[in-house]
Amino acid sequence: MKTTDSAVYSTDFPALKLFRRGKVRDVYDLGDTLLMVATDRISAFDVIMSEPVPGKGKLLTDMSVFWFKLTEHIVRNHLISADIDDFPGECAPYRHILAGRSMLVEKTKPLPIECVARGYLAGSGWKEYQQNQTVCGIKLPDGLIQSSHLPNPVFTPATKAEEGHDLNISFEEAALLCSPDLAGEARRITLELYRFAADFAEQRNIILADTKFEFGLDSNGSLILIDEALTPDSSRYWLKEYYVAGEEQINFDKQVLRDYLETTDWNKQPPPQPLPASVIASVREKYQDCYDRLIGKI
Repeated sequence: MKTTDSAVYSTDFPALKLFRRGKVRDVYDLGDTLLMVATDRISAFDVIMSEPVPGKGKLLTDMSVFWFKLTEHIVRNHLISADIDDFPGECAPYRHILAGRSMLVEKTKPLPIECVARGYLAGSGWKEYQQNQTVCGIKLPDGLIQSSHLPNPVFTPATKAEEGHDLNISFEEAALLCSPDLAGEARRITLELYRFAADFAEQRNIILADTKFEFGLDSNGSLILIDEALTPDSSRYWLKEYYVAGEEQINFDKQVLRDYLETTDWNKQPPPQPLPASVIASVREKYQDCYDRLIGKI
């Protein structure tokens, strides 16, 4: 177990079988279920930083649980419980670490694609539009600028890269990876989730510019929502009252980390650039602010 002050950088539970260690989450195989543990790791440019962001994992877990419960009317999800009292007995020795940052979830067969919904033109979507006025092969109107509000949300799938960057693909390419029917259902649910969450956020003075979902097939072959949902790690949130198309937006994600790293001479390859305490604190503040605005002050 590697911890820094009150932060959890990585977990090591000898009594549990490690299934996968991602950029943020450590996942353990409990037989019929999985235990997902959100650490305080943070990555930038696909490299995990050496320093954690204290409390980040708990914020991500709480937000995912909130959104899972709020969107059950749209699609079923893999959450069984986030209450450690409901976890199997073999988890008991690790309660002090698991509390607040873990979820007991169903096992599924994950789709081999990332399901992204975009309501605004930003990030890789903006880069592609500048080249040929499309995003993932979808033709967009002429004359859009960075951060433009799109006429309608679009579904822009991506590959799941084991290493390096996920690659944007067309719907037709997504259909080849997971069948036309599954790709079509994933697109429908992704856009319905996005519209619901965007409306919810807008009522709280937040713009949900884009977000990424993951889906899996449950034991009955039904498509359900898995992984996380609508956190600052998987979503681009902007402050609505200061939104101006064509300008940099006031955001609630790790852009402050990327901006700092861009001022250094780091080549964006491991090992990562050491982070000043002020940058770590700024990231933590951004995530907390997003949480408070969307959930904490309802």
